[in-house]
Amino acid sequence: MSLSEYLRKRDFAKTREPSAGSRVVKDRAIFVVQLHHAGRRHYDFRLQVGDTLKSWAVPKGPSFDPSVKRLAAEVEDHPVDYADFSGMIPSGEYGAGHVATFDRGVWSTEGDAQAQLDKGHLRFELFGEKLKGAWHLIRSARKSRQPEWLLVKHKDAYSAQIEADDLLADVPAPPNKALDKSTLATKAATPKLKSRLATRPPARGRWAKRAGAMDGSAVESLSAQYFEPQLARLAERTPDSADWLHEIKWDGYRLLTTLVGGKLTLWSRNGLDYTKKLPEIVAALRALGLQNAAFDGELVALKDGISDFGLLQSTLSGERNSPLAYVLFDLIHLEGFSLRGVPLHARKSLLQEVLAGAQGRLAYSSHSVGNGKAAFEVASRAGLEGIISKRANGHYQAGRNDDWRKSKRLESDEFAVVGYTAAKGSRAGFGSLLLARADAKTTWRYAGRVGSGFSDEQLRTLNDLLKAQPVLEKPAVHVDSYDAELRRATWLAPQFVVEVLYRGFGNQGLLRQPSLKGIRMDKSIADLTGAPAAKDQTPQAVPETPKISSPGRIVYPDRGTTKQQVADYYAAVMDWFLPEIIGRPLSVIRCPDGIAEACFFQKHLTAGVKLADTVAILEDSGKTADYLVINDAASVMELVQFNALEFHPWGSTAVNPDRANRIVFDLDPGPGVAWTEVKAAARRIHDLLESLSLKCFLRTSGGKGLHVVVPLNPGCDWDLVKPFAHAFAESMAQAEPMKFVATASKKLREGRIFIDYLRNGRGATSVASYSLRAREGAPVAVNLRWDELARLKAANAFNIDSVPKRLARLKADPWEGINDVNQDLSRISASE
Repeated sequence: MSLSEYLRKRDFAKTREPSAGSRVVKDRAIFVVQLHHAGRRHYDFRLQVGDTLKSWAVPKGPSFDPSVKRLAAEVEDHPVDYADFSGMIPSGEYGAGHVATFDRGVWSTEGDAQAQLDKGHLRFELFGEKLKGAWHLIRSARKSRQPEWLLVKHKDAYSAQIEADDLLADVPAPPNKALDKSTLATKAATPKLKSRLATRPPARGRWAKRAGAMDGSAVESLSAQYFEPQLARLAERTPDSADWLHEIKWDGYRLLTTLVGGKLTLWSRNGLDYTKKLPEIVAALRALGLQNAAFDGELVALKDGISDFGLLQSTLSGERNSPLAYVLFDLIHLEGFSLRGVPLHARKSLLQEVLAGAQGRLAYSSHSVGNGKAAFEVASRAGLEGIISKRANGHYQAGRNDDWRKSKRLESDEFAVVGYTAAKGSRAGFGSLLLARADAKTTWRYAGRVGSGFSDEQLRTLNDLLKAQPVLEKPAVHVDSYDAELRRATWLAPQFVVEVLYRGFGNQGLLRQPSLKGIRMDKSIADLTGAPAAKDQTPQAVPETPKISSPGRIVYPDRGTTKQQVADYYAAVMDWFLPEIIGRPLSVIRCPDGIAEACFFQKHLTAGVKLADTVAILEDSGKTADYLVINDAASVMELVQFNALEFHPWGSTAVNPDRANRIVFDLDPGPGVAWTEVKAAARRIHDLLESLSLKCFLRTSGGKGLHVVVPLNPGCDWDLVKPFAHAFAESMAQAEPMKFVATASKKLREGRIFIDYLRNGRGATSVASYSLRAREGAPVAVNLRWDELARLKAANAFNIDSVPKRLARLKADPWEGINDVNQDLSRISASE
């Protein structure tokens, strides 16, 4: 059933029930059970699957008794917002009567929920205040007007001879109606339910004695505040001696626990409170029976026994319903004693004792001792991300240090060579090889480029092989991701094979950190699984460009520019524009009625957009939100069709949003500042950055100022980037207070240039190169060479008409090589 049926049955001018689609799903998938006093009193049982609530009417309500099978009649899907609805549905409207919340929480299931429903048997777990444990929904074979199901409690620790009607003490009754007689049984039933769900008997004395007897433990009161975790360094080689123990590198979210006087808090690595997001983990930890403890571990979602980061992200964002587990690998405090000074092997031994018999949501991270190379090989063969090696006698120390080392798995595979980029620097012949792999439909797909790992002999051999291949006018592969270097690449038919080392695939399906392992002269193209013959290669069709509706609508009234002309502009500059936004979390400014009317800033997916992608990102609030991500030209044009004018990307990628790879200094002149002073300020920033050995690039903002952009490769954490940008701007303001200001207050900007460093925080954005601006004259943000600055007449010197002409004249990209600059802030930070 669909939301269309829900909408058809209701008149929203008369009922307060929510209309469909008003909530953006961004949290864990929920369930809700509502007591509905309609024509026939019943319980509405609802499970969030995707962006709707699958719903069943259960006349007698859920039963905790596994021997009782409750009839559940399937009804129309409801919007997720319906979980918050309570009160009266007016007489004469569908479902008229009183609705009250009986219970709500999150739920999970192994595998795909919709696929299980389609097959007629959904196995799931509930984590509510009342309804807990495992349950079944089984489709009945009985023929009826509405599909009928059976709701059955699975036999587990939460089973009891208790009915929903026994638990109505806190459920509001309909106005002017007495409580049901069944409510009178509630006070007797509730203690019975709680007794069935009792945690492990407290053993504070036992654990305090064990902890106090350990060498290195110390009497210490535990703070309920977040504590900084110990972090691992990337290892050049895996330690092999018996002084080290080795654990699986779990691919999830770091999760810390403080339990103080029975008050439990779950913390993310960055100190965000995750307690309310993870009720099943909270319940499992409480069941240990402890009063005071601190744990360190990893929150994971398991797929075929292996932690799957993508599955974890989609579960936390509400897209999936996978069961989550908390894998514990350290015990820092226990019942009044700090264990930071206790050797790691002893801490882990005690942790294993504490977790003995724990619920399935908790797991102990086991380890091996010594022979790290073998441990790493075992992990690699199992398809795991790698291992963490720790000094067996090490103490727990906050921050990154050499006592913990991580070894990441390096994969290798064979790829067809389908082209190359031009040589740079001292290398002759080519810069990097373009690679492709065959998919299940035997279609070649671009997989990325490799430009490192070549020996002199391999370079000579490859140059000879490349020269012997005929050059193609267009790629013989499907390129469904974008790389700026491909604009001037030389394309070849797939004729020979190389083997490449890499660390997985990125968000666009491209190889991460590839390095050449060898040229496989012993292999042919046909040896690659499913590889088609070269002569059969034709590029696969790219997504169809969306049709522009209302093409004659005026977008820029001052110059009569239409929506179609805006679309034509983006199509004309796409090869230059796309590399600046692709694969990055993105916000857009949409102007549905042109720039003369209201425009609005949007960072989430618009209803109806089908080609653009999203990425689930954890926000500072502790909630996960889905941000726009563009992967191809068709996605851009679809957003233009939805009246997007400006595009504002993050300074990081969607694959790694916590690591900045661009710094932007926005020079915003206040009233009374001459244009020559703005240009002089840009040169000043350029010179200061050069003195720090940081290469930078120049862009007009399309507004009043200039942007100075610093690439970071491999990137830096935001908690290093923002303080650096702030300190840099502040130092300029202090050195020349009559010229510069580093605070956003408008009253201080008269006659001064505001050096806006605030573009450099996690989640902040700046306008993309070649993006239009929603301002009079249809100006464009444009990349420049530094030697063009002297001739530049204004920040809005380029517009919708002049930019395509400029790009057609250019012989080289003004920002050529920006993605190949290897620099970051770690050296600067270390030297301060």
